[in-house]
Amino acid sequence: MNLVAILRGITPDDVLEIGKVLVEAGINRIEVPLNSPDPLISIRKLQEAFGEQAMIGAGTVLTVEQVAQVAETGARLIVSPNCNPAVIRASKEAGMTSFPGVMTPTEAFVAIDAGADALKLFPGELVGPIGLRAMKAVLPREMPLYAVGGVTPANMADWLAAGATGFGIGSSIYKPDDSAQIVADKARRLVDAWNVAQ
Repeated sequence: MNLVAILRGITPDDVLEIGKVLVEAGINRIEVPLNSPDPLISIRKLQEAFGEQAMIGAGTVLTVEQVAQVAETGARLIVSPNCNPAVIRASKEAGMTSFPGVMTPTEAFVAIDAGADALKLFPGELVGPIGLRAMKAVLPREMPLYAVGGVTPANMADWLAAGATGFGIGSSIYKPDDSAQIVADKARRLVDAWNVAQ
């Protein structure tokens, strides 16, 4: 299942409880953005607890130094909001998976040339399924493309029809004050929508 749960604002105290309900719902990729409280602690906790069941990593990774810090946690996924070839190359040299953010074909091809494993179409709501369809016409067919921003259970089928490989889900799956039960309910709705849209 190609869903990435984005836990922006999560704290180390809450991360294991939230991670548990996500994994139980079938979510197999989880990122903690580096602008969250004590993100490296949360990432390490997730990796130690769920690293065998899900790909754990960091979001909002902007520098080569941050890539090295995340690598020390044992996590395997680097997600960025932008296309920085140095960050992409550093991620690959560290044996990690790189999902850089792109919004245009030019950025997409720069990311591909730098070794990106998948592209993060961000902000997705600005490009929309129509823009994605146009980009897919020129990008390598085998390059995975994840829409991030504005994806909900209601529009998931439209994105998949336009050629999205998967999605990064932020506030539709987690907000800082959400209880584990709320997150579990949101995750189930998203997983159900994914299964129906396939």
